[in-house]
Amino acid sequence: MAYSVKESSPSNLKYMSSEVLTRYEEYLRLQKNFSDHTIRAYIGDLTSLFSFCAELGISNTEQLTLAAIRSWLATQQNKGGARTTIARRAVAVRTFTAWATKNGLINEDVGARLATPKSQRTLPHVLSVEETEEVFASLENALGEESDPHAQRNIAIVELLYSTGIRVSELCGLDLEDIDRARNTIRVFGKGRKERTVPLGAPALRAIDAWINNARSTYLMNNSGLALFLGARGKRIDPRTVREIVYTALQALPNAPKVGPHGLRHSAATHLLERGADLRTVQEILGHASLATTQIYTHVSEERLKAAYKQAHPRA
Repeated sequence: MAYSVKESSPSNLKYMSSEVLTRYEEYLRLQKNFSDHTIRAYIGDLTSLFSFCAELGISNTEQLTLAAIRSWLATQQNKGGARTTIARRAVAVRTFTAWATKNGLINEDVGARLATPKSQRTLPHVLSVEETEEVFASLENALGEESDPHAQRNIAIVELLYSTGIRVSELCGLDLEDIDRARNTIRVFGKGRKERTVPLGAPALRAIDAWINNARSTYLMNNSGLALFLGARGKRIDPRTVREIVYTALQALPNAPKVGPHGLRHSAATHLLERGADLRTVQEILGHASLATTQIYTHVSEERLKAAYKQAHPRA
């Protein structure tokens, strides 16, 4: 079905976005337990869809059609949207139409027949074990003899990310009480606020204790609460600051790769598998809902093995 673009109506757009999206946002937050980041992305996607629909003369959710959704996605793709972004937007729309149908806002779940474009899966860049050791040695040198609080915090953050493979959002959400020193574990709240327990290596625990005992008090303010890692003005550290810390730490490497916190997560998973950890264990540590997501790290290990074989074997 082809659509002719009509002049958008502000009142129509308000009707579709303001009233419906407020209810939908509550659903995502309270029932789906989505993170703030995911909710912002989903609401942004639907706001974009509703604006597009208003230009087509679609004034309420009952008029939403599969053809309109497909036309919107095609427009996003023509604008240069990445395949992963288009795939996420398709999922966001399908989630919305399922909810809207259940709540009587539309008669038919038009999004159910919307195919999700396959995102192009690329192998993540991982550091070698030698490179990780070089990064930590550089961080120790930066600490120096004066035990700089800033450097102590940064060492603890990088050690923790590599030791546990947790996501940057999970690290930022950690509280002091989430560390279990008796069991050498941390309690993590992942996607959808799902709780899991992750083993914590001895070097990471030492770095965390050094930060807590020697440096955290220098950042502490009335609004700090129980947050494990603190940033500017004593507030809980934010993901952007953590990314900057990791990027800076990796500058110690020659031809430093563009690896952020997620790169340390990739590296931790790959190193675990290379040293004999089974896939199910790594899945539990990383907090993957599906084993298929963890499976990509086996491909990384295979590629690294092939590269090493090709370089070392005389008849490769």
